Amino acid sequence: MTETSPEEQHRELFEAILSLRTLEECRVFFEDLLTYTEMASLTQRVRAAKLLMQGKTYEQIIAETNISSATLSRVSKCVRYGKGYKTVLNR
Repeated sequence: MTETSPEEQHRELFEAILSLRTLEECRVFFEDLLTYTEMASLTQRVRAAKLLMQGKTYEQIIAETNISSATLSRVSKCVRYGKGYKTVLNR
């Protein structure tokens, strides 16, 4: 068996995600891929990013999502300096 680099493995994952065509395909794929806790964590982060982009305060976001302040800080940094959340949430 040949080993693949982490970059190649990531590419395989990203290509698999890009192959999804409907919300239902996406839902069942991610249900298979992630644990309930992982799915909840990702959902919470996306929701927090959306609320940050709407101008909500940390206190409001924590109250609404129950996200930890450390995770919210990380999401906030990505919203400010990254491109991923903005790309997805502006579509």
